[in-house]
Amino acid sequence: MSLETTVDLFKWKHYESEIILLTVRWYLKYSLSYRDVAELMKERGLHISHTMIMRWVHQFGPEIDKRIRPYLKPTSDSFRVDE
Repeated sequence: MSLETTVDLFKWKHYESEIILLTVRWYLKYSLSYRDVAELMKERGLHISHTMIMRWVHQFGPEIDKRIRPYLKPTSDSFRVDE
């Protein structure tokens, strides 16, 4: 991810890009609710509403998925269960 695309992606946002990416990553990785992530941010001194986090996930989630997809290991759909 180059600096120019990062700046363009988060241009005119009220919060810094690191905060936005952190909240979106927490929501996507750790099956938390929007309110849980908002509470975690509040504990760190940032008052972000759960609706703002929802908007960030809808806006930046697909872009994060597109950029991280090439670095993920391929997996198969089959699995074995021991008896």
